[in-house]
Amino acid sequence: MANLIIQVIDASDLMPKDGQGSANPFVEVNFDGHRQRTQTKTRDLHPAWNETLVFNVQDPKTLQFSTIDVTVYNDRNPDHHKNFLGRVRISGSSVPSSEIEAHVQRYPLDKRGLFSNIRGDIALKIHAVHGHYFSNPPPPQQVPEHSDKRKKHKQKQKEVRTFFSVSRGGPGPAGPTPVTVESKTGFMRAGPAASMMHMQFPGQKPPPNFGLVETRPPLAARMGYCGTDKTATTYDLVERMHFLYVNVVKARELPAMDITGSLDPYVEVKLGNYKGVTRHYEKNQSPVWNQVFAFSKDRLQSTVLELVVKDKDLLTKDDFVGKIRFDIVDVPTRVPPDSPLAPQWYRLEDKNGVKVRGEIMVAVWMGTQADEAFPGAWHSDAHGISHNNLANTRSNVYFSPKLYYLRIHVIQAQDLIPADRTRVPEFYVKINLGNQLRCTGISQLRSLSPSWKEELLFIASESFDEFVVISVEDRLGPGKVVCVGRVVVPVRSIPQRIDSTLETSWFDPGKPSHWEEEGEKKKEMKFASKIHLMLCLDGGYHVLDEATHFSSDLQPSSKHLRKRSIGILELGILSAQNLLPMKIREGRLTDAYCVAKYGNKWVRTRTLLNTLTPRWNEQYTWEVYDPCTVITVGVFDNCHINEKDESRDQRIGKVRIRLSTLETNRIYTHYYPLLVLQPSGLKKHGELHLAIRFTCLAWVNMVAQYGRPLLPKMHYVQPISVKYIDWLRQQAIQIVGTRLSRAEPPLKRENVEYMLDVDYHMWSLRRSKANFLRIMSLLSGMTAVFRWLDGICMWRNPVTTILVHILFFILVCYPELILPTVFLYLFVIGLWNYRFRPRNPPHMDARISQAEMAHPDELDEEFDSFPTSRPTEIVRMRYDRMRSVAGRVQTVVGDMASQGERAMALLSWRDSRATSIFIMIALVWAVFLYVTLFQVVVALFGVYWLRHPRFRNRMPSVPVNFFKRLPSKSEMLL
Repeated sequence: MANLIIQVIDASDLMPKDGQGSANPFVEVNFDGHRQRTQTKTRDLHPAWNETLVFNVQDPKTLQFSTIDVTVYNDRNPDHHKNFLGRVRISGSSVPSSEIEAHVQRYPLDKRGLFSNIRGDIALKIHAVHGHYFSNPPPPQQVPEHSDKRKKHKQKQKEVRTFFSVSRGGPGPAGPTPVTVESKTGFMRAGPAASMMHMQFPGQKPPPNFGLVETRPPLAARMGYCGTDKTATTYDLVERMHFLYVNVVKARELPAMDITGSLDPYVEVKLGNYKGVTRHYEKNQSPVWNQVFAFSKDRLQSTVLELVVKDKDLLTKDDFVGKIRFDIVDVPTRVPPDSPLAPQWYRLEDKNGVKVRGEIMVAVWMGTQADEAFPGAWHSDAHGISHNNLANTRSNVYFSPKLYYLRIHVIQAQDLIPADRTRVPEFYVKINLGNQLRCTGISQLRSLSPSWKEELLFIASESFDEFVVISVEDRLGPGKVVCVGRVVVPVRSIPQRIDSTLETSWFDPGKPSHWEEEGEKKKEMKFASKIHLMLCLDGGYHVLDEATHFSSDLQPSSKHLRKRSIGILELGILSAQNLLPMKIREGRLTDAYCVAKYGNKWVRTRTLLNTLTPRWNEQYTWEVYDPCTVITVGVFDNCHINEKDESRDQRIGKVRIRLSTLETNRIYTHYYPLLVLQPSGLKKHGELHLAIRFTCLAWVNMVAQYGRPLLPKMHYVQPISVKYIDWLRQQAIQIVGTRLSRAEPPLKRENVEYMLDVDYHMWSLRRSKANFLRIMSLLSGMTAVFRWLDGICMWRNPVTTILVHILFFILVCYPELILPTVFLYLFVIGLWNYRFRPRNPPHMDARISQAEMAHPDELDEEFDSFPTSRPTEIVRMRYDRMRSVAGRVQTVVGDMASQGERAMALLSWRDSRATSIFIMIALVWAVFLYVTLFQVVVALFGVYWLRHPRFRNRMPSVPVNFFKRLPSKSEMLL
């Protein structure tokens, strides 16, 4: 006696079936004639059930020959009908015999037939328990009847409702938690109560929501434009935020406050509890500040704005010089594109309101985040930040340097002078460009005129202010190398190549340096050493600093080869919510800012300090040259606001959106989950609220773009070797990170590495599983076709089989209809699938990435350094695990090779009898096909293939038996 335990965890990315872009899914499990189902989740394409179904197994020995059918349906109440959403068939031989061996697995949902439109997967945990499975359920309770319709339906269907409440590790709550199991006549066979039991664990925490949430914020683009709103046409993807702007320009004729007859002036801008301070100037009675302060209108704590001019003292309290006051009600409102408000001179007053000596030039106005002064302004939420770190909190725009591939073809050298004339020289060439170092191999021609004919690639960036150092070296022994010549070439002098060939050049490597160290006198030589090189900057390539799968720019380096833009991408970074506190140890919450990257343009929003719900409401625009590109938006925690330059900004999460999945001129507003994979597991750090719109300006060019190569022409005419791609990409990331980190304020290297996925090429068992499941999901369509064909051949549905016979004979008689029928079928399927098209843009999916169920050891291996820094025992365990996986792959590859070798053995006479039989059969078929019409042959084959199961035999066919008996080379392996 045993029990089969099936835990239905959740499902993801189900197909909407209710006509409103959603579904009401439930799971039905069929095992050994018994059926059970879960509860229905209303309007949820990513349902989480966390229910356990228990089935009785009378004979445990028969479990391995049984099949578990798990089907997901859409509940169409009150009609009591259901739509098919997908199914999974699991062999009983794969069920673990204990709960310790069981673990959660995700299964892609399969189609029921050829015309099924299915997607998504389901997470299950299945294991067997030998003996009786006790759950200590409370006694059943009767369900109250609330209506006469319910009574009639109950009498017709004979519903049986059972209530169970099960908790882990102790007694349950005061009231039992009811879980309903409905059993209809013919739906579930009679059996023990344990076989109809559902279990829920009330103490279990529900999984976090990793899906998108559509929103409807009050954006100007959706609400319509008003005549007075001039910013709506350019700043319409964000919510308008009003600010009080104060522009402190300069002062003049300030009175002397020090004994020396001068003063060190600065200005305090006070509004309630908020206080901003300008820089102070030493011994200057006419200072110029040109600083802008911005106070959020939502946080105004006073109706009076006060500007106080003070004299800074080192030892005593700062002296009061004068002040001016503004009433907030009287402040004018400015709306771009109006011209900036002109600043005016104001006479200073003392504490009693009496005019004193000195004037200050100030401009005060009400504006929005569309104001030109917004990016460089000091914001009221940044009070307490020093002037040195204030720039790290402002919004900025950056541009990546233009990168080129530098190609150096080392051909040969002549008349080299070795360091030791008594030995055979071993010459090779070493080339340096900045931090990039590449070497050729040792010349096979061991003479004074060696030849290499090797091509090396480097990354060069504008403005080409570096030098290429080419050294010819002679290897005397292990660890002992002598330079016999050197050439220094400025990158600026290297010619650019677009698609034409360039001429080679001879360079003088100069006199070896070790001669001068020995003090040998310089002599005029009749013959000088030469080295033959070809150098060029390839402008016809696109330098890959991102992975090709989610690249944001595919344009060539040369501006002469770039095409015109096809549209505009507008991104509104609205807000974030439910952020996790990243600075608990410092007594703070989170100082969040966003970085967005598309093409060579990077943008960084301002940092909002000490909040878990930041509201940026900043909008940015990019030109689009290719719709098949991806924009990346990352969120970071600023760790450079308290003089901690050595710390790194922490990652909060990032979002990728492919432009080709967006409808033109449509505004998408969603909350995107911010997911970060850490060694401790997957964590959700909050949600990012984005508004995005793709506007096409040239429809013809955009449609034509789909027929053009993804990369520039030179990538196909003269492709770069795969072994160099990853190395060159890493060099490009380092150059971009170094250049952007030298900007002011800098875009940190950790920002660049995270946005460009610097570790994407590293080995990850989790990614390997995810890619394998992606392949299995693709093959599920082919599996559904074969199952449908098998059902036709087995006459499971006689009507369908007869219709297929009719269609088959029509196509045999009229073969010219085959291709039109195929393309018409594709057209109809495409139109049918239009109803189920995705309504939301794609996002980073935790389930597809296999990040939710990743094992801790797999994550530890993924985050391990290269080379590894783990103890020997862990490395040995991982090596053994990889050997076991590689052994399975080796077996599969060997089987594939055996099948191919058997096919080759048909005519190779390795098995003379088999080859003789095959060629005789081939001769008979040749004569038969020559004297018989092709349509007749096809018709006979179709009739034989679609024959009734009564005329079928379960034994393998004669051709299959003959093929499996052919020899392969597997027995020749050691």
